Amino acid sequence: MSPDLPLPDYDRLPPADMAHRIRALSAAELERLIAYERAHAGRPIVIEQLLFRLRELEAGARPTGGGAAPGSVAPPPDGGSPVTPDTSAPSIHPPPHGTPDQPGRPKGDRP
Repeated sequence: MSPDLPLPDYDRLPPADMAHRIRALSAAELERLIAYERAHAGRPIVIEQLLFRLRELEAGARPTGGGAAPGSVAPPPDGGSPVTPDTSAPSIHPPPHGTPDQPGRPKGDRP
């Protein structure tokens, strides 16, 4: 990663998280990321996200707080899973040739 990029760990950000993180960037920072992306990975979806946000800023939008995508960082678990063999759903094994309501037909009977 280049040290002058405005987003830490830019190269490791998935596109879904990047959409939220770039909202805090200025137009100049977005242009640096666009140039870097085109010169390195060239991911079309990422370039489109960066260009879309740049157009929003040019149309009068302002950088916002940004940050991680909502729900992208899960809170630490409180404890173990409440699911046990006693509380889990029964295993279902459908019949191999349809159900009682829709019986299967041998291949030879098909039109």
